[in-house]
Amino acid sequence: MLSDMTRGADRLIEELRPAIADERVLDAIRTVPREAFVSLALRPRAYANVALPIGHQQTISQPLVVARMAELLRLRPGDRVLDVGTGSGYHAAVLARLAAHVWTVERHRALSEKAAAHLRRAGVENVTLVVGDGSRGLPDAAPFDAINVAAAAWPEIPPALERQLAPGGRLVAPVGASGQQLVLVERDAASGELTRVELEPVRFVPLIEGGEEP
Repeated sequence: MLSDMTRGADRLIEELRPAIADERVLDAIRTVPREAFVSLALRPRAYANVALPIGHQQTISQPLVVARMAELLRLRPGDRVLDVGTGSGYHAAVLARLAAHVWTVERHRALSEKAAAHLRRAGVENVTLVVGDGSRGLPDAAPFDAINVAAAAWPEIPPALERQLAPGGRLVAPVGASGQQLVLVERDAASGELTRVELEPVRFVPLIEGGEEP
């Protein structure tokens, strides 16, 4: 007999399928146990296609947005990925199912510690958690094949993040203040030049520059 969580995951995939064409992404959304990344009280809503609160005025992102951003990054099994804004750890877990390794940065130590526990509960081992200023990236681990920014940059994507893109690399980030849009940045493998394309509207918490917060 299927569990409630399994049925919930299957319903979620059917809801996402009209908008998400990449079957690897859909499989990652299906197999990452989202209930491991929310509080016990919110587990009945774990597979609803909505953002949910996780404390510190942060949320676990809507599954559709997580899937869309992962699809835009076109992740390959050998890719090295930077994830800015760990939050609950769910987004990093989905990316980790699609790539070789994920480095995820969170400025709230308490959230990072909770995310580490969530990732262990979900059986995700190829994620390195860092507490710090995600707008600066991780120069010591760069370059990255893909960079996922799960907070809204304004007025532009931090140049430090774009500098850390490898040749052929992809970066996706929400950009804007009151009105946000997803932006896809790609570095040409031959010339090293960056191209930027504005996509659909989204809503994220702001990307805050600065050091660690408790």
